[in-house]
Amino acid sequence: MLRTEDRALLTGAARYVDDVAVLTGAAWAVFVRSVYAHAELRHVDTAAAQGAPGVVAVCVAADLDLPLAGAMGGDGKMDRPRLATGRVRFVGEPIAVVVAQTRAQAYDAADLVVVDADPLPPVVDPLAALEPEMPLLFPEFGANQTTGPVPAASGDGWPDAEVVVRTRLRHRRIAPAPMEPNGAVAVPEGDRLTVYASTQSVFGVRGEIARALGVDENAVTVRAPAVGGGFGAKGGVYNEQVVVAALARRLGGAVAWTETRAENLVNMTHARAQIHDVEIGAKRDGTIVGLRIRTVADVGAYPIRGAFIPMVTRFMASGCYRIPAIEALAVIVVTNTTPTGPYRGAGRPEAAAMCERSVNVLAGALGLDPIEVRRRNFVAADAFPYRTATGATYDTGDYHAALAEAVRVSRYDEWRAEQATRRTRGDRRQLGIGLASYVEVSGRGGEYGSVRVDLDGSAT
Repeated sequence: MLRTEDRALLTGAARYVDDVAVLTGAAWAVFVRSVYAHAELRHVDTAAAQGAPGVVAVCVAADLDLPLAGAMGGDGKMDRPRLATGRVRFVGEPIAVVVAQTRAQAYDAADLVVVDADPLPPVVDPLAALEPEMPLLFPEFGANQTTGPVPAASGDGWPDAEVVVRTRLRHRRIAPAPMEPNGAVAVPEGDRLTVYASTQSVFGVRGEIARALGVDENAVTVRAPAVGGGFGAKGGVYNEQVVVAALARRLGGAVAWTETRAENLVNMTHARAQIHDVEIGAKRDGTIVGLRIRTVADVGAYPIRGAFIPMVTRFMASGCYRIPAIEALAVIVVTNTTPTGPYRGAGRPEAAAMCERSVNVLAGALGLDPIEVRRRNFVAADAFPYRTATGATYDTGDYHAALAEAVRVSRYDEWRAEQATRRTRGDRRQLGIGLASYVEVSGRGGEYGSVRVDLDGSAT
């Protein structure tokens, strides 16, 4: 059965940002981006670009005078400029913008912008960024972290623990890479502005554009045409969207911007980028008594959207298990890399991987089958609603029944026997068996509506 939107998508009738740009006759914006991970900006020469064919405008930060994008932490000293000023902090950070009548003219003129910068030593490893001798991304703040240092592992606090196992897990950063990169078209209409954006958050984009331009939100309309993938990475506001809106108001005509794939890979927020040092305490029969996680979260060059994700990881740290004591602490670290943000779970996959790997390591240390450790620690069906040590309330579930069915349909016991046989024979081809369980958040956010019927029959 086709969904409402499927026919337009399948027949090519759907309109994306690029289609809107053509229909509105928009001028094209192209951003001049940093080729350095870390550098002091000395001067940006736009003279040659200004005189290039078809060029409508060339702007740097001082020309637009837009307010900074607020950071999560850093006491305002890590807020991000819409176009780089003073310093660039990651490869791909926008420094200037060129607007021309055609996209080709804009790209040609952008090549004529000369950026004079003094390279600085980059900091790309989040653990190294915490070392006192490392260069600072924000010298005025005085540290590469927005939070205090995470205490060292202690092993204390679990009097019932007979075994404590420790492990480190590193979640590598990934690039979301949706089919359609980021893009926006801003169309001024008198005192109003309509922005077509490839976004998952029309109201978020509207609010930030209105704030940056100093206008009432009701003067800005944001519409999402067909969107070629988002996965959370398009759930926030990008500086380019704000800059394009400001340019459209400044120039009095429609302005469009779409990323190339190369731009998208360095400019769209990356994801994951967490390092977990985990301790899990248990009795010798496999009953878990405590979990301690110390997280180093790499948020890239600016602590914008990525800074809240470790809180979600902490919230979901208990997984499917009955763990009476959980301690989860995080340090937020800036590095000279693409800023991070939500993607496909936004902290929950990190929690699941951390929890499941730790339980498997525990099983190995105790000489127990990983299935058996799960059986002994899953939340019982009659315990719901169940509140975890991190404050999450699970409404309902039957994890034991789900596990039993998974064991049955996968023929788990047969594969374990085959695995043991191959090991005994010393076969060249061995057999690995992986298993994992997880809990997902649902029903968060959403919209609210109400209807009131008065005694006179009127409704609101």
